[in-house]
Amino acid sequence: MVSTAVITGITGQDGSYLAEILLDKGYRVVGISRRRANGGMGNVQHLEGREGFNLVWGDITDSGSLFSIMEEWQPDEFYNLAAQSFVGLSWKEPYHTSRVTALGALNCLEAIRHVKPDTRYYQASSSEMFGKVVEMPQRETTPFHPRSPYGVSKVYAYWITRNYRESYGMHTSNGILFNHESPRRGMEFVTRKITDGAARIKLSLGDTLALGNLDAKRDWGHAKDYMQAAWLMLQQGSPDDYVVATGKAHSIRDLLDAAFGYVELDWSEYVVQDPRFMRPAEVDILLGDSTKARDKLGWVPEYDFTALIEEMVEEDLKRYA
Repeated sequence: MVSTAVITGITGQDGSYLAEILLDKGYRVVGISRRRANGGMGNVQHLEGREGFNLVWGDITDSGSLFSIMEEWQPDEFYNLAAQSFVGLSWKEPYHTSRVTALGALNCLEAIRHVKPDTRYYQASSSEMFGKVVEMPQRETTPFHPRSPYGVSKVYAYWITRNYRESYGMHTSNGILFNHESPRRGMEFVTRKITDGAARIKLSLGDTLALGNLDAKRDWGHAKDYMQAAWLMLQQGSPDDYVVATGKAHSIRDLLDAAFGYVELDWSEYVVQDPRFMRPAEVDILLGDSTKARDKLGWVPEYDFTALIEEMVEEDLKRYA
């Protein structure tokens, strides 16, 4: 029998990789999109017409559309990847961020509870929940101290997911994903901004790259690896919460070294710091301990940091060429 999975945020980086993984496993994939009419389908355009791939209109801020989708498709699994996911923007749009990222998760859970409560649910949680970290590295038991409206919203989504598991016996799991990137990452994120900048400067299409804090450190992995972990969580007999991370932290300077080094340039000759890109409350370092995911799920990442950044730069070079 073919399994059916609903994915919110299907057109994003994570949604597109997860869709590929599930289709390769023989799933019927139902992707919820609120931008189809506007043509913002670049990450999944290559999947249109593939057997088992379905795009439907919906919005996690519109509970009625979620109820309709649940009733029509009766999914076995539901992956909530939709969010206003740009941390910097969350200070400018805190209400919108909260409505989408926090209450959107509640809308998904309510639709599942009322229509098909045995549907297994995955919530995309974030390392930004740890914020001002109280221990190093961060694991499932580390207290949260979010430092942005985005982080606060993710904490709500995390706890409402656990609450529905504990209150209603639903199979709901949180994947606390540390930073994960790919060539499909949006241009507003610093990793893609850097790899794109390195490609532009190498091809003489630009001469400077403006950035904020160069000393912030993050635990960066590949989105493809992390979506494999998300799938593994919903294959377990019991729901649980898992940190997904590489266990290695790199600074923005390390990222610049890798990206510009790949195109044989010295980034210090091109990068300028701009106060506009500084956060009101900075998160200095995030470093995850994914021992639980590795032991219980059997999850092992395939990409390392250098391979990830080099793949991103190479794809940006190809795009401009």
